[in-house]
Amino acid sequence: MSKVRSDTKKSFGLEVNGPVFWPSIVILVLSITLVLIFQKDAEVFFSRIQTLVTSNMGWLFILSVNIFVAYCLFLAFGRFGGIRLGGQDARPEFSTGSWFAMLFSTGMGIGLLFWSVAEPINHFQTPPLGEPGTPAAARQAMNFTFLHWGLHAWAIYALVGLALAFFTYNRQLPLTVRSAFYPFLGERIHGISGHVIDILAVIATLFGLATSLGLGVKQAAAGLHHVFPVIVNDVTTQVILIVLITGVTTASVVSGVDKGVRILSEWNVWIALLVLVAVLVLGPTVFILGSYVQNTGYYIGNFMQLSFWNEAYSDSNWQGTWTVFYWAWWVSWAPFVGIFIARVSKGRTIKEFVLAVLIVPTLLSFLWMTVFGSTALREVLAGNTAVAEAVATDVSTALFIFFEQLPFPTVLSVIGIVLVIGFFVTSSDSGSLVVVSLTSGGRPDPSVATRIFWALAGGAIAAVLLLGGGLQALQTAVIITGLPFDIILLVMCYSLYKGLNEELEEETRLRSTQQRKAYQQLVSEMLAKRVQKQEANASPPTTAPPSPPTAATL
Repeated sequence: MSKVRSDTKKSFGLEVNGPVFWPSIVILVLSITLVLIFQKDAEVFFSRIQTLVTSNMGWLFILSVNIFVAYCLFLAFGRFGGIRLGGQDARPEFSTGSWFAMLFSTGMGIGLLFWSVAEPINHFQTPPLGEPGTPAAARQAMNFTFLHWGLHAWAIYALVGLALAFFTYNRQLPLTVRSAFYPFLGERIHGISGHVIDILAVIATLFGLATSLGLGVKQAAAGLHHVFPVIVNDVTTQVILIVLITGVTTASVVSGVDKGVRILSEWNVWIALLVLVAVLVLGPTVFILGSYVQNTGYYIGNFMQLSFWNEAYSDSNWQGTWTVFYWAWWVSWAPFVGIFIARVSKGRTIKEFVLAVLIVPTLLSFLWMTVFGSTALREVLAGNTAVAEAVATDVSTALFIFFEQLPFPTVLSVIGIVLVIGFFVTSSDSGSLVVVSLTSGGRPDPSVATRIFWALAGGAIAAVLLLGGGLQALQTAVIITGLPFDIILLVMCYSLYKGLNEELEEETRLRSTQQRKAYQQLVSEMLAKRVQKQEANASPPTTAPPSPPTAATL
């Protein structure tokens, strides 16, 4: 098995793996330049490609994500479940609470804030099945929202995170995407094939981060303008927010995972819990609790039907714009989230890893979506259309219009803005650390200069795209990368199986050797004791023999 190879060299003060770093830079600059110059044409081109992909390959995405769910459960409950990431003597680097916080903040945090109100309302107004605006449409809206944010999304992340963690900690390979294909490529992962895989991961990660950061600051700016009308919601405000977020991100990245990302993630989760409890208490508490139970039950009861529904007997393309779009988005983000999950998961068993990554974030996401989404649907069903109008007009304002329907709306909105920014900082700095790992050959301790460079690069890309336009075109381009990555993930399933099978065989041989040695040692000890006992029985008596008779005694 290959050992860690360092292909990094100093270049302009940065520690980089040249065959990955420089092509990534060239592709980034060229892509952004072309998008800015041909913005409208790029949007049309990428939009057509996206429609082509979702219309013709939607069945592949739907089949794949179901395979990923089944595969993860197979790993957790099968014979590989006891394998520990890092070896049997490895122990977790982070506490369980910190681990959950980082999983949740990196994987879903900001998306839940943006879509928790908007998505259920969208599905309610334009349902894929049945009549809009009815109680049945509301139930269906929560069903599909749970589908998009539930087990399937986290199975994608779990698969990639587990594969990278295993090959990094158990096979001593670099923490890069290429390492997951060692059973197929062998030492060629250090050559052109491996470089291409990592370059694709770098581009997808940076474009995804830049578009999310750019679109996310629009929500933060809309919230600030909503609470403080004196603050204008324009490009200048959004760029200022990007600069501030990038500054905090840089400080966090320099601090590292343990001091930076971990602390921010924990704070984000505490603030999110505060907002969640506040809405739960201030809103219709009994209704929320009841709908959480019902929504979860509907999801479980209709799981198979929803998971494999493919719109085969319909002329509608609703699924292409929602479900398939989500699957492609999660898959395209899998290298970013997967590498970060792998980075913080050393010492966990496969069963612990899979069940924790699948179940805990899923249940938290369901609770969040119910508290916000079901409450918003209840308002609309009761005749209050303010939230629905906000969703139709400007999705970025939906969360803050929702807060207006509750007591203390200004306080909730301010806390919501802080949470939006906090989740973006966490996603940005974890994404920067991932890109650093990919472009420095998987080094566990890249230089501070390299970390600062990529933290600033992410913010700069987002700012340039905001000023020049092109965010939407780039986001569409990211979705298109989901198709090749989906195929890569299917190959990764078999690659991981081969690696785990070899690991189990090695552990079995080692256990047999240890048992044989222990048995041999036990037999040797028993024989030694038996010999000692026999020698003790055969030795002459230690007391003096009786004296021979004399004349006197006779």
